[in-house]
Amino acid sequence: MRLSYHRETDSLYIHLSDRPGADASEVAEGVVLDFDEAGALVGIDVQHASRIADLSKFLVEHLPAAA
Repeated sequence: MRLSYHRETDSLYIHLSDRPGADASEVAEGVVLDFDEAGALVGIDVQHASRIADLSKFLVEHLPAAA
């Protein structure tokens, strides 16, 4: 998983997979889910991200340990 923030557009993209998106669905104002050709979720686009979240902090909790 990878996070990308684009200051010019104030958008935060959460990459859940390296597969390309083929379809998208806006599930709430400014929140778009991207799906691959098989319908699997591959990313989440959050517009106006700095209005929604404190982007100065990033906390990760309870991730599974690498094998």
